[in-house]
Amino acid sequence: MVHVYRIPPKQKRNFFSNFSVNTNLIFINVICFFVFALLIFFNAKFLDYIALKPSNILQEKYLWTFLTSMFMHAGFFHIFANMFSLFFIGGFLEKLIGKKRFFWIYIFSGLVGGLFYVIASIIFGGVDIPAVGASGAIFGLLGVLAVLVPYSRIYLIAGPLVLIVVQVAVVPFLPVAISSGFGTIINILILIQIFALFSPNPSFRKFAVPVELSMWMLPIIAIVPLSIIGLFVKLPIGNSAHFGGLVLGLIYGFYLRKKFPRKTERLSRFFH
Repeated sequence: MVHVYRIPPKQKRNFFSNFSVNTNLIFINVICFFVFALLIFFNAKFLDYIALKPSNILQEKYLWTFLTSMFMHAGFFHIFANMFSLFFIGGFLEKLIGKKRFFWIYIFSGLVGGLFYVIASIIFGGVDIPAVGASGAIFGLLGVLAVLVPYSRIYLIAGPLVLIVVQVAVVPFLPVAISSGFGTIINILILIQIFALFSPNPSFRKFAVPVELSMWMLPIIAIVPLSIIGLFVKLPIGNSAHFGGLVLGLIYGFYLRKKFPRKTERLSRFFH
């Protein structure tokens, strides 16, 4: 008897299929950063088409900016800090929940973060202030991790947060000629602090002011102090978007715990 076996055709793979969803999201964010920056450089009107501006949303204009704003960043340091966080937080979560779940919680956390930003702008004022960045999505990922692996240990680099607060508090009192240079120095110091965390020299690592925390504590430390400071000092940080993304992440984390109680309990114990 002759058996005929059908050899399945090789699946076509492109460059991006060789990487994780998290890595591809980082690629997309970086590519969009340069493309959007060029568009706005040549025509400032493009800012309205890309950034999330509550006043536009209230007029039912440019609703797609809920999505495009997630992939736009205000500058090199902004995208570097967000992609640095996404690299570690996203890479960890994708391995725990899989590619599809990871992708959709990232997207929906960013969208809900944008919605919270618009609502907060209407309530507290500032409807003409545009918002950009992946922070809402990243806080959503953090929310899922805070529920699934609450006792896993993670380092919060406290140094950059302190420097950002110092910059916002000091710059308004500096002459214009000095303020830009002061901001550049602060950004350089923040970059040094981030890289210092990976130094083999323990003394140099302390320059980053690393604080070891349980995963469940990180969202609280990352949002609450800045929210309190924001009551007295105007910070260039969209805490409402962070909070919105975090809320969705927490809800999804509890959904996973309820749907997969044994798996999530094993995860929690493993990273205790």
